[in-house]
Amino acid sequence: MTRNSLLAQPFYALLAGVASFTSVAALATVMTVQPSFAQDDEDEDEEKTIADVVEDYEELDGLFPMWQDPENGDLYMEITEDQLGEEFIAFSYTENGVLGAGHFRGNYRDQRVISFEKRYGTIDVVEVNTAFYFDEDNALSRASEANISDAILANVKIEGETAGSGDGEEATPTRYLIKANDLFLTENLHQVKASSGPNDQPTDFRIGELSGSKTHYEDVRNYPENTDVIVSYVFDLPRPTNYGGADVTDARSVTIRMQHSLIAMPEEEFTPRFDDYRVGYFFDQVTDLTSPDATPYRDMINRWRLVKQDPSAAVSDPVEPITWWIENTTPVEYRDIIRDAALAWNESFEAAGFSNAMEVKVQPDDAEWDAGDIRYNVLRWTSSPNPPFGGYGPSFTNPRTGEIIGADIMLEYVFLTNRITYTELFPEDGAASQEALEALNHAHDKGKGLCNAGIRLQQDLMVARTAAMQAGASDEEISQLVEDGLYYLILHELGHTLGLNHNMKASIMWDAVEVHDKELTQGIIAGSVMDYPALNVAPQGMTQGDYANRRPGPYDNWAITFGYSPDVDDAGVRAELLSKSTEHGYAFGNDADDMRSAGGGGIDPRVMIGDMSSDMVTYGRDRIDLVQSLMPGLKEKYSNEGDSWEALRNAYLILTSNQAGMGSAVSRYIGGVYVERAAIGQDGETQSYTPVPKDYQKAAMKLLKDEIFAADAFDVPADLVASLQPQRRGFNFFGDTEDPKVHERALSIQSGVLNHLMSANVLDRMTNYQLYGGEYKPAEMLLDLNDAIYGGDLTGKPNTFRQNLQVEYTKRLVGIVGNGGYGPVAQSAALAAIKDVNGRIGWFAFGQDAASAAHREHIKAIIAPVMEKI
Repeated sequence: MTRNSLLAQPFYALLAGVASFTSVAALATVMTVQPSFAQDDEDEDEEKTIADVVEDYEELDGLFPMWQDPENGDLYMEITEDQLGEEFIAFSYTENGVLGAGHFRGNYRDQRVISFEKRYGTIDVVEVNTAFYFDEDNALSRASEANISDAILANVKIEGETAGSGDGEEATPTRYLIKANDLFLTENLHQVKASSGPNDQPTDFRIGELSGSKTHYEDVRNYPENTDVIVSYVFDLPRPTNYGGADVTDARSVTIRMQHSLIAMPEEEFTPRFDDYRVGYFFDQVTDLTSPDATPYRDMINRWRLVKQDPSAAVSDPVEPITWWIENTTPVEYRDIIRDAALAWNESFEAAGFSNAMEVKVQPDDAEWDAGDIRYNVLRWTSSPNPPFGGYGPSFTNPRTGEIIGADIMLEYVFLTNRITYTELFPEDGAASQEALEALNHAHDKGKGLCNAGIRLQQDLMVARTAAMQAGASDEEISQLVEDGLYYLILHELGHTLGLNHNMKASIMWDAVEVHDKELTQGIIAGSVMDYPALNVAPQGMTQGDYANRRPGPYDNWAITFGYSPDVDDAGVRAELLSKSTEHGYAFGNDADDMRSAGGGGIDPRVMIGDMSSDMVTYGRDRIDLVQSLMPGLKEKYSNEGDSWEALRNAYLILTSNQAGMGSAVSRYIGGVYVERAAIGQDGETQSYTPVPKDYQKAAMKLLKDEIFAADAFDVPADLVASLQPQRRGFNFFGDTEDPKVHERALSIQSGVLNHLMSANVLDRMTNYQLYGGEYKPAEMLLDLNDAIYGGDLTGKPNTFRQNLQVEYTKRLVGIVGNGGYGPVAQSAALAAIKDVNGRIGWFAFGQDAASAAHREHIKAIIAPVMEKI
């Protein structure tokens, strides 16, 4: 009987074999076999050295030496004993993906601090919580780990170990080898597939489960300070219910390509600079749990490491400039524009004490490095089927200090085209917008992702193009317009990579006349390039001024000084600089303050997107008048022989979208409150909350009455309507009706304004602000709205646009009464408005046709449930 066959016998058979022996000696012989089995097992379990495991593997030396099995691609990673317990930065971004899965090229995803901890025969990969600070001199610091949880992202078996040797400087540490597949070919390091949301529907596009067999390494790049691993994650869904768009080849198998970088902690000679609420920087948020302050914040702004070559000089070149590379995929004709726009930021750095802080180079066509290499800051260029942006400028940082380690700018070719792909232009069409926002919002959760400046700028460019064409502009003038737009986009996105967040209040720098005066503006029409302003198209009869900023504004110079000047490390200098926040041109309000969301959380109408000037009512009226003046000549300008009507349809959508944007921006002044955030006792300090003056709110209502709610607000020549035909592409019209839906377009725009004016937030705020100076009350506002929507129809024959609007508005009034989401005062105001409507429709009985009579009965039926209770 052999050793193996003996071990294979059942226990009872073994006993029977033992009993068959007739001597004790024979039994002893059997018993002595057992220790030899145990010795063999111990030999098999004997620890392997790294050399034993990685024999014939390909070595990639760097921060963490990597070994790859040439047979199956498995990856192994070395960790030295002196790296255990040390902190590293783990950074992940999407190299390629599809919007429906929440990914797009260049999408910065996660940055986190991790450490490696040895636990018996395994290594824990631990994410360290960096959100809190404890003063070491405070006794509370001894409880710094209480009720704060680090996260063990992965527990990986040690496959091989090589003991250290030597002493002193020549000593080598013990090295451990783990199988990197368990870290990188899973979602342990980063969650690639988004979690299900509460509003997800079974018919939504989704990706399946991660395939262990298909997921694979694309590349491994190793350097002394960082290790980069590029992985293609493949998700399988055998029977999808939604096959996605054209960018999804087959929904049963979707690939997301990501790069994971493990980065050595930067050198410690970097002084964090703490945030101030009067200036807008991205920051790494830290709360001091040992501070008694009401605001125990140690939020560290994100900024590059800039050190003067000559610390004693007022202005000095940096030891190492911020260097940008223009990717070699960038169209040659735009490279000079991009370079000049990037270098324009040197003006701001001069104010902060640095000359030549920004440097721009072009990636050679034969460069051996890839644009995804995090050691390079790259202006990248893409052309996507469903563009999520015109430009996108993320950065990643050291969460311990706020130091920016790297950044990229993604530019979309769509910005330079006449393509329209955004649902906000025509909600009935459907497109990629929601997917784009969801993908960007993943990054925005980290505070640094979402940016739609390019999308909005592209729309305004198309308005400006149309106006220029109708004014007989030359090709050179139109080309200059595109250049100005691209120049501004680069300024804006580069601002993000310098640490600046949005400043949606910057467009109030000039009034509605001054903003068109080039001699006055000198290339600066807004206080900051970090706004989403309207492109500054001159109204009829006025000379065209600057379309957009050609230079950073005064706020930008001030903010860069706050972030980068070495002098600001001095508390006195810092306080003096921040005291200027109330000065003209330094106004600041970020995304959390802005009023883009109808009835949302923002309250200051000056903090808005798509606006321009300190007098938005005048500016908005001028722009809408311009839009309406362009409509009659639109068909002639877009009647190119041999073409379809697609370009004409796009132009119509863009113009009406601009009209909607102006109406939206003006509507925010109704029920609005001006907000100021000066420190107590600061020069220029005013009341923190000041309601918009009543006469200006009434002026805003007058504009909406004339330009949004009027019976002729969306009049379009009949021959233009009859030509709003999309170009057919195969069977793309299947299941849809292609006829022009101008009524739906108009009501969609009008409803967008009503969403704000009739929201609980606005109506209840108009009650509350009466306690600190507000004079325009909910009841008066709704009665003015009645007049805007019903006034002028006393003849009893409202046109079809007004009928749609009146039905929609009246339903909303009824919906307020008895709705617990509104305060009692707002409900009372709505009830008064309903009674007023009931009185107005009595006039409709005179000279009515059948359609008007039917409309009158419809309105009566809507308000009947309320009127019966009065």
